[in-house]
Amino acid sequence: MHGSIRSTATQADVDCIVVGGGPAGATAAEDLARAGRAVVLLDRAGRIKPCGGAIPPRCIRDFAIPDEQIVARVTGARITAPSDRHVDMATGRDYVGMVDREHFDEYLRRRAASAGASRVTGTFERIERGADGRPSVVYRTPEGQFASIAARVVIGADGANSAVAKSEVPSSRRNPFVFAYHEIVASPPDATPHFAADRCDIFYRRDFSPDFYAWVFPHGATTSIGTGSAVKGFSLRQGVADLRRATGLGDQITLRREGAPLPLKPLKRWDNGRDVVLVGDAAGVVAPASGEGIYYAMFSARLAAEAVDAALAGADARALATVRKRFMKEHGRVFFVLGMMQHFWYTTDARRERFVSMCRDPDVQRLTWSSYLDKRMAPFEFQSHLKIAMKDFAHLFSMISPWGQKV
Repeated sequence: MHGSIRSTATQADVDCIVVGGGPAGATAAEDLARAGRAVVLLDRAGRIKPCGGAIPPRCIRDFAIPDEQIVARVTGARITAPSDRHVDMATGRDYVGMVDREHFDEYLRRRAASAGASRVTGTFERIERGADGRPSVVYRTPEGQFASIAARVVIGADGANSAVAKSEVPSSRRNPFVFAYHEIVASPPDATPHFAADRCDIFYRRDFSPDFYAWVFPHGATTSIGTGSAVKGFSLRQGVADLRRATGLGDQITLRREGAPLPLKPLKRWDNGRDVVLVGDAAGVVAPASGEGIYYAMFSARLAAEAVDAALAGADARALATVRKRFMKEHGRVFFVLGMMQHFWYTTDARRERFVSMCRDPDVQRLTWSSYLDKRMAPFEFQSHLKIAMKDFAHLFSMISPWGQKV
């Protein structure tokens, strides 16, 4: 059912309230403010999301991320198999920027405020509607009092367990999650074995993660050491402790610890048909297999800001439904491929061993980095794709050993 964006106004009303001040919420608020809309960015205090902090060159370019927010420049990755054999993958060109979410998110919120968005600190409670049907966001202030702000449109950017989604787009629940946990530690000296300041390390070992992966990501003066899993009963803290010991990072000073769920599939619907739209983790735009979410969150937010601006201009809520359609047209194929990859290759250590061994292939490395750095599937190269498909087939049916010998 299609609705209209109501336009009756009072002095206290705003065009849009963005609930959540992560990369998605801050981007949506900034874009709408720059479009001349009256926008409020509501965010709760003290929230830092556990995140490896990697952003590709396209994110840096598209969202004008300044050099001072890039705390490390990564030029390669080391992928370690259950057997402890590893494959080094150099980017070959450009670099992956690393950000520290403690500072990066606040920078984006300040930038939104500089563009004209009003920042409000509080915890979202619910959406209420008056006699005219217009939404009012009720929130709890840091002092524990309740307050509300009326708006014409609400953007839900409040994370994987989005309260906005649960109340306004309930048909979209419930999607699969991986629960992530990491510890931010003081970085070791560059000469430390098993660590490099310009390399991301990814581990596929059951004791670190039985169904996803664990990581060591450099952040300049600090390092993120984390893991993710959807297996109930698996201790994420123990997995990180084991990883720290195995990599010689157990004695590094721990600065903070964070955990949160990561959605691994875009929701089937992102809007309520009249005045609410979801973005970022709330919409489920974290890439399967990799867990990457910053770029996709910001891209979804930019699409949402454009749709909200159009909806407000035409008083027509149908514009909100275009956000998911446009996102999936641009990135749906990547999400599908990554989802299939996780489904087939992450299920057992035997398959993960084969998966890592395939990463030695130059065609796999080239197409992987091309797709990641530019955020587009690599151009169709028949011979390369055919060769990769044949190797996939051989490994899936155990026609060769994990590291290439015939069986």
